[in-house]
Amino acid sequence: MRPRVNVGEFQVAGSSLAMDDLQRAVYVLHFRLAFRTQHGTAFQDWFVRLAGHAFGSDFEEVRPYGAQGDLKCDGRRVSTKAVFQCYAPKAMTDTKLIAKINEDFHGARAHWGDGMAEWIFVHNEAEGLPPKVVQLIDGLRAAHPDIKIETWSEPELHALVFGLALSAMQALFGYVPSITVVDRLVLSDVVPIIEALARQEPNPNPPLTPPSVEKLAKNALSDDSALLLQMGRRKSGLVDTFFRKSARPDLGERIAEAFRGRYAELKSLDLPADSVFKHLQDYAGMNGEPKRQGAALAVLSYFFDNCDIFEDPIAVVEAS
Repeated sequence: MRPRVNVGEFQVAGSSLAMDDLQRAVYVLHFRLAFRTQHGTAFQDWFVRLAGHAFGSDFEEVRPYGAQGDLKCDGRRVSTKAVFQCYAPKAMTDTKLIAKINEDFHGARAHWGDGMAEWIFVHNEAEGLPPKVVQLIDGLRAAHPDIKIETWSEPELHALVFGLALSAMQALFGYVPSITVVDRLVLSDVVPIIEALARQEPNPNPPLTPPSVEKLAKNALSDDSALLLQMGRRKSGLVDTFFRKSARPDLGERIAEAFRGRYAELKSLDLPADSVFKHLQDYAGMNGEPKRQGAALAVLSYFFDNCDIFEDPIAVVEAS
């Protein structure tokens, strides 16, 4: 059986999870996007930064050095004598993975000797490892009972990330809006977002039909994405006010149609619902300072409720 990670082991001394529900939901989506899109050296660099924030001076990054290479170690935790090895190809096969684990484990054991009490293989296969790979790891545990062997993937890294202080989250993923920021929005904050959307060039080849309701329901958003929409709705009335007072009565529908077209394009790529949602956040201009992100979230929530895009998972639960 795969050893599970004790989240308490990751708590940084003096850290505080001083973030509200909106910030946490945004950071969950940032984490998932980073985990699923970083590959190769980029994944290794991302993990090293994460571990550095989590373990502080107890973590030492190991970089390749000339002919020595990295001695089969991407980083180590001094107090536990843990050696970390990262592997995140764009496409993983069991034969290459078996060869990689054998080479890295035995290489690290030879290079670090008594300096390695734990060996932790960090990978990006979120759906789990192939059975032959699991058998290989079990065999290594049986053959080397003096070394604690673990594999870390999305659940373990999620626990590592969300044991961090808010300041560390901001360093890793940037600043995001809080509920307070959203609640303080006024009409002038959402106007630049709407004007930017109005300047978007229409798709010269728009989709002929929108996705079916059945397809939308099948691909419901996660609770974290749903929470972002709920928070945005706190100020979506500002957007409605803007369009009711606008001298261009067709502006709202033009932007709504652009959202429908963009959504249909993304769905045609068979992306996960949360990935589609992230792309629509980018389309809405949800970037920059937290206030601008909050304003874009209010605009996005307004059009989610007026564009027939996505299925609100909260509404689905209530109707059942």
